[in-house]
Amino acid sequence: MIPTGRFAPSPTGPLHFGSLVAAVGSWLFARHAGGRWLVRMEDLDTPRIVPGSADEILAALRRYGLEWDGEVAFQSRRIPLYEAALDELRQKGAVFDCACSRAELARAASAPAAGDPVDAERVYPGRCRNGLPSGRAARAVRFRAPAGVITFDDMVVGRIEEDVAQRTGDFVVKRADGVFAYQLAVVVDDAEQGVTEVVRGGDLLLSTARQIALQRALGKPTPRYGHLPLIVAPDGSKLGKRDGALPLPALDDVRVAETLASALRLLGIDVAPSSAAAMLEEALRQFDARRIPKGERVVFPQAP
Repeated sequence: MIPTGRFAPSPTGPLHFGSLVAAVGSWLFARHAGGRWLVRMEDLDTPRIVPGSADEILAALRRYGLEWDGEVAFQSRRIPLYEAALDELRQKGAVFDCACSRAELARAASAPAAGDPVDAERVYPGRCRNGLPSGRAARAVRFRAPAGVITFDDMVVGRIEEDVAQRTGDFVVKRADGVFAYQLAVVVDDAEQGVTEVVRGGDLLLSTARQIALQRALGKPTPRYGHLPLIVAPDGSKLGKRDGALPLPALDDVRVAETLASALRLLGIDVAPSSAAAMLEEALRQFDARRIPKGERVVFPQAP
């Protein structure tokens, strides 16, 4: 099978520095292996989509020399694939309807231990696991979290072990508003597109065990995973679309070169600023996954 990586941004604003690092890292892993690199727009959460953002992101990738293979995929055009996967899970008894609202779950949730980065949904208490309460209508659809520890070897972080049932419990695969959840959509997309390695930001590390659980339930292959350090602001907060954003479309060659050099340094590669194509060519020669910092967070460098 041809090694295949992918970059899958959400078009909720222009590319920011943290996403650039993820894109460059994913591109390097795929191209160093002689494989394909795909781009997919994760645009299912329509209320958050900013018109024109997808085009801005694609233009930025080209500006940084990050050319992709094939056509760009849009999740919003792949709904039948997710519906078919959900039907399969229903037939297998792997999902159930849930009547619980966020407010109800928030009241029922116990506080996480200090310093424990428990998923924002926290641990589902299993209220609807054996059927909807009398008089309650279905809202979301949840996946029955399997018992036992899921283990995988991350290409950057190393061995990871997680018990999904204990950490998050039964998690949502279709939201109350009818939108398919990220966890299900990404599993279906990666399998359908033949993705063999998923290299992305460290903020998604805690999603991986859930995705592996879904892959197993659907009989899908599990790609290799690599989670890059999360780029944070000097105050420790996560970079977002509001800060560290690369100005589009006015972005001159000097700024591109300097910003790309900063991104590569965070991946353990030191390349002098020049053309984006030349810098990426040199980065491929230097690339060694063992040189990528294994810490969970890296402070955003001063703007170039």
